[in-house]
Amino acid sequence: MIAEFRLPDLGEGLAEAEVVQWLVAPGDAVALNQTLAEVETAKAVVELPSPYEGTVTNLHAEAGETVAVGAPLISFDVAGEDESAPEQDTGAQPEKAQPNLVGYGAAPASSGRPARRARRAGVTRATADTAVLEAAPHDAVPSATVERVVERPRSTPPVRAHAKRLGIDLVLVAAEIEDRVITRHDVDAYAERVGATRSADAADPETRATTDALPVFAPTADGIGRRETRIPIRGVRKHTAAAMVQSAFTAPHVTVFHTVDVTATMDLLSRLRDDRALAGQKIGPLAVIAKVVCLALSRTPGLNARWDEQAGEIVHFDYVDLGIAAATDRGLIVPNIRNAEALSLTQLSGALKELAETARAGKTSPAELAGGTFSISNIGVFGVDAGTPILPPGQSGILAVGAVRRQPWEYRGEIALRHVMTLSLSFDHRLVDGAEGARFLKDVADVLEEPGRAMLFG
Repeated sequence: MIAEFRLPDLGEGLAEAEVVQWLVAPGDAVALNQTLAEVETAKAVVELPSPYEGTVTNLHAEAGETVAVGAPLISFDVAGEDESAPEQDTGAQPEKAQPNLVGYGAAPASSGRPARRARRAGVTRATADTAVLEAAPHDAVPSATVERVVERPRSTPPVRAHAKRLGIDLVLVAAEIEDRVITRHDVDAYAERVGATRSADAADPETRATTDALPVFAPTADGIGRRETRIPIRGVRKHTAAAMVQSAFTAPHVTVFHTVDVTATMDLLSRLRDDRALAGQKIGPLAVIAKVVCLALSRTPGLNARWDEQAGEIVHFDYVDLGIAAATDRGLIVPNIRNAEALSLTQLSGALKELAETARAGKTSPAELAGGTFSISNIGVFGVDAGTPILPPGQSGILAVGAVRRQPWEYRGEIALRHVMTLSLSFDHRLVDGAEGARFLKDVADVLEEPGRAMLFG
């Protein structure tokens, strides 16, 4: 029988997703829960598992194409009814076509884990990237006439995208390294050796993040064209733009600034780095600020709240899901640290490190991006002192943290060189009065100026 798999709701009611790449092709035999494709929603790159065991008969979308939730994605030839696979409704109700696959696939009928199928990846001139093969020296590609059966090369989505921009076949890279995950360094080393182009790395970060940017020539009055690059607006960039416009025109933003002497905090961090009990734990200023923010929110609950227009209510949260703005190749994302108020300083430091590594690898899940009650944006990492951050939709406050600079400052009646930082707080004036916003900012600044004041917070 032919079974059709439709694009499921990948969480948060997202209406569509873009096919980043297919990991199967028509004629391939697939196992239950085997990864079929990588798709990019407005929030994250997600791997889609197969709800069937069978043979792929048709791919209903090309890589780079945007597919609506509920639309046909892939068809299988299934031997018969599989009670372990979800029932498909091929009628006019696409929303009932299959269950939400956020939980990553149907449960297998047997207790054994389905084996990962080795994919045929013959290293021949017919199957490998011909442009790379022609450019490579004869000893660059192992045995061009011998076909080998290997697993699909293991790598992360950003590495696969980087390899695609350079025209590198990851099968060829995998043949030259040990049995491990392929890194960006491996791809670059191979590209340098075979002479593949590296022009993509020299481009603007926005252009690097998009593989299908179109160069065009715009005519001018004197008849001489000037080069432009047009980049489709989609994925995270599209979602971020819509969210920021919605936030800017629905919530009345107010931004207040405060410059504070953080020398005592920097001294504290220096002592913590030298503490043998904390060996191996790199606690930075952002972890301290995250901890101080959680303490200050307990004293100003209006900044840890949401304006529910539809219900006509103000919702106060008794927990802090702390959003941390992260700049990635795909655009700005704000993953959350759940229940941050319950974490110690060292736990927050570890959570921040894990969050950053996951975001850079493009592995942040939709669930990690959902919700959030208050956010921090570390603009200081770019050398910026202050700004007016826009509220993430559904939140009433966001704190921008500026760069720490050593500069002349009044200290105990004299001028001395001190570590100074500017804090920028934006808040929703429907929920937060100016006095409450100023009190929160002063609480944060007081603890950064003298960390011992945290002992006074109830």
